[in-house]
Amino acid sequence: MNGNNSTNGNSVKETSKPVANNPLTGKTLLVVNTGSLKKKFVWQKLNRLGLTLIALNKEVNWAQPYVDHWILADTTNHDECLAQIDKFTADHPEINIDGAFTFFEDDVLLTSKITDRFEFIGIPLEVSAKVRNKFAWREFCRIHNLPTVGHKMIKSEVDLEAAALELNFPLVLKPVYGSSSAFVLKANDLNELRENYNYIKKTLSSKIESALNDGQEILVEEYIDGEEVDIDLLIQNGRVKFLAVSDNAKTREPFFIETDRFTPSNLPTKEQEDLSCLVDETLDRLGVQDGCLHFEAKVTNHGPIAIEINLRLGGDETYSSIKEAWRVDLIEGAVKVALGVYLPKVKMPKEPYKYLIAKTLNIDRSGILVKLDIDEEALKSKKFLEEFEIFKKVGEPVFVPPEGYEYLGWLMVSGGNFLDAQANLNEVLSCFRFEVAKFSAASSLGRTLRRNHSSFSALNTGVSLSDNKIEKIRKMSIKNQRNLHIGIACNAYDESSADSAIELDLTSIGDNIQKTLEERGYKVSFFDFNDLNKVFNDLAKSDVDMVFNVCERINNSSLLEPHVASILDTLQIPYTGSNPFTLGLCIDKIRVKKLLTYHQIPTPAWDYVYDLNEAVDDDLRYPLIVKPANTDNSIGITNDSVVSNKEELKKQLQYVIGELGRPALIEEYIEGDEYDVSVIGSEEDDLRVLPLMRSIFDKMPEGHWHIYPFEAKFGDSDVYSKGITKELPPKNISKTLEALLSEIALDTYNILDCHDYGRIEIRVDKNNNPYVLELNPNPSINIGDAVPHSAELIGLDYGDFIEEIIRLAIKRYQSRPPYSHLQSGIM
Repeated sequence: MNGNNSTNGNSVKETSKPVANNPLTGKTLLVVNTGSLKKKFVWQKLNRLGLTLIALNKEVNWAQPYVDHWILADTTNHDECLAQIDKFTADHPEINIDGAFTFFEDDVLLTSKITDRFEFIGIPLEVSAKVRNKFAWREFCRIHNLPTVGHKMIKSEVDLEAAALELNFPLVLKPVYGSSSAFVLKANDLNELRENYNYIKKTLSSKIESALNDGQEILVEEYIDGEEVDIDLLIQNGRVKFLAVSDNAKTREPFFIETDRFTPSNLPTKEQEDLSCLVDETLDRLGVQDGCLHFEAKVTNHGPIAIEINLRLGGDETYSSIKEAWRVDLIEGAVKVALGVYLPKVKMPKEPYKYLIAKTLNIDRSGILVKLDIDEEALKSKKFLEEFEIFKKVGEPVFVPPEGYEYLGWLMVSGGNFLDAQANLNEVLSCFRFEVAKFSAASSLGRTLRRNHSSFSALNTGVSLSDNKIEKIRKMSIKNQRNLHIGIACNAYDESSADSAIELDLTSIGDNIQKTLEERGYKVSFFDFNDLNKVFNDLAKSDVDMVFNVCERINNSSLLEPHVASILDTLQIPYTGSNPFTLGLCIDKIRVKKLLTYHQIPTPAWDYVYDLNEAVDDDLRYPLIVKPANTDNSIGITNDSVVSNKEELKKQLQYVIGELGRPALIEEYIEGDEYDVSVIGSEEDDLRVLPLMRSIFDKMPEGHWHIYPFEAKFGDSDVYSKGITKELPPKNISKTLEALLSEIALDTYNILDCHDYGRIEIRVDKNNNPYVLELNPNPSINIGDAVPHSAELIGLDYGDFIEEIIRLAIKRYQSRPPYSHLQSGIM
C-alpha cells in the first residue's frame, strides 16, 4: 500500500539484512493492531526476523516502514476484522498466513477469535474469555481450587453495600476488562469504597484506557498483601520453555501506580519455585498450550496468589529487562510459538548476565510538561544505562490519577548486583531534569484552542467570542462607540527637544492613535504628561469619556509611568491598559521574578543584588546576563551584558549598580529563539493570544550575543537588523510548543493582572524548554509594533486594533466594580 485507505495492498517496507539459517524466513505473520508509537521497538524486531508482516489495524500509520501488507478494519469490531481478513485472503491467494500474534491487551480476544477461525496456533477464545474477564478469572480460580480471594461483581450501589458486608477490608475496585492498573482503587473502609466506586463509575472511559472497549463492568475483591512479582514465560505444546521472575517495588496506593521493577527476582529460591508451580498448575487447568505470557502474582504469608494473566508480551521494560538479564528474546520466542517453529527450552544460568532496575518516571500531579532537560553528553558515558523512553514532549499534558493514568516514560540501568544497579540508577536520574506545571482552575495550561498559526488562541471555555457582552449589557453599537470622546495620555516631544529615538517614538504613538481615531469619527483630545500641572487641570475639567493611556513618563522618568494610571483613577476617568499596581510591579523585575517563581512559571535561574558587596549565587551557570532591574526599552543592556566568568560579571555589576545606579538582576543566559506573545483582553471569555512572533539569531556575527540590547531597538547599526530574523507567524513550529507558549503567556498575563493588552517575552532553549523573560503590560502599540502587527493576522488593521482595545476597556469597566485592581490585587 502507498498510504491510501484501501483495505488491502502493499507498502514500501524497510528492509533488513537477513539472518543466516533463520527458520522464520518466508513465514507470514498477521499482527493484530500496530499499537502506539511506544511499540515501535516490537516492529523493528519483527522486521529483523525476515518475516512477511501483515498489519490488521484501523488505519495506515507510523508502522508503515515495517509492514508488507495492511488489512484495514476497526479492531474493536471483531466481525468487521474477520470479514476483512477473509477478503484479503480471497484477494491474495498467493499469500498464505502462517499465524497471528498481538502484543496489545485490547486485542487478546480478537486474536483468539482469529486463531480459532483460521486454525492458527495460539490461545483459544474459550481460555481468553476466562482470563480477560477478571471476574470470570477469579471464579475460575475458585472453582478449580487455585489460590484466590473473595470477590463480587458490582452492578449497583446495592451490590457495593452487600460486598462490604461479605468481604474483608481493605478492598480493591477494578474494571473487569481493565489494563495497566487504570481505574484500580484501594478502599480501607465503607466510605472510601463508596467514594471510589462513584469516581470510577463517573470517569470510566475507553478513551482513557482503550482495553475497556471489551466492557466496563466493575469488580471488587479483597486486597492481597504481599510482595508483587511478574512472571514472564514462553510455553509451547504445553511445555514451559522459559520462565523468569522479576520483583516489583511497592506500588503507590490507592491507585496502584507502578514504580520500579527488579530483574531477576531477589526472592528466596523456595518462593520462586512455589511461583513456578502455581504457574504450571494454573496453565494446566486453563488448558494453555502455546503463548508468550505475562503472569502477575503476589507472594503472601500463605503462599503465592495470582493477580491476573496477560496473554501477551508484558509492556514497556519487560522485553528489554528479560533480554539483558537472561539473553532471551521474548518477541522472537512469541513469534516462533505463534508460527509453530520449534523453540528449545532455555537453560537458565545460575546467575543473570546483568542485574537490572527499570524505573517508571512518575509525577505527583497532573499538569503540563514545561521543562525537560536530558544531559545527553553525560548519558553517553553511562554504559550501564540500558535503555530509556520518554513519551511526553515539552508542552504536552501528563494526566495522573485521578485525571488519567500516564507517566513521562521509563529508564533501565544495569549493574553487577542490585546495590551497583541502584547506585547507577541514581547517577542516571541526575541527568534528567523535568518540571510539570500543575493544572489549576486559575491556570490557562492545557486550555487554549488555535485553528492555525495565523489565528488567535483563546481559552476553551465553551463561550463564543462573538458573544459580545457590551452589545447585550450596554446596548452600545460600534456607531455609538465612535461617539465617545477619547483622551490620549502621552508624551510629546518635538525634534529639537527629543534626546533620543525613544522620545520620538513616544510622540509618534500618540499622534498615530489620535489620527486613526479622528479618521473614524471619534472626538479626540491630547494630554501631554510632560507638563504635569497643566495636564492634571485639563483632565479634571475635560469631558472625555475614556483615556487611551500610552504615556510612559512623568517628570521625564519611566519609573513614574504607573502614576499616570493612578491620576486617572483619582479623577475617576476610565482608561485603557493596565492598572497602576500592575504597571508598578512589572517595572520591578526582581519582584516579578519572585512572583513567577512562586507560581511555578518557568523562568531562567536568577539572583539579584542591590550593592556591589553582595554575593551572587554560585549555583548559577555561565554565561549569565546582567540587567538593570527597573528599566524598560532595554536601557542599560548591551552586548557586554552577557558575561562568561566572574571577572566579566564583576565589571557588568559595576556598570549597572555603580554607573546606572540601578539594582542588578542576574539570569542564566538562554541560547535559543525568542518569542513575543501578544495577548489582548481582560476577562476569561475575551482573552486572546495573537499569532506568535519569533526572533531567530542564527545570522548574528561572531562576537555578538543573541539578545536584544538597546542598540537593536533604537540604534542605527545593521548588525541586529541583518542578524535577527523575525517570523510572524513562526514557521515550522509544532502545535504543542505553540500551545505551551500561549498558555504560559496567558498564565503570566493573569498572574500579573494585566488589562486589555500586553506582550510576554519567552525564550526557548535547544530542547524547546520555555523560559519567561518578562511581561510588558502596556507595550508600545505604534504602527508596525509587535502587538498591532500580530493583530493584523487575525484581520484587525491598525484602526480596528485601536478600537478593539477601547471596546475591551469598556467591557472591563462594565463587568468589574470600580478600582477592582485595588480590591483583589495580584493573584
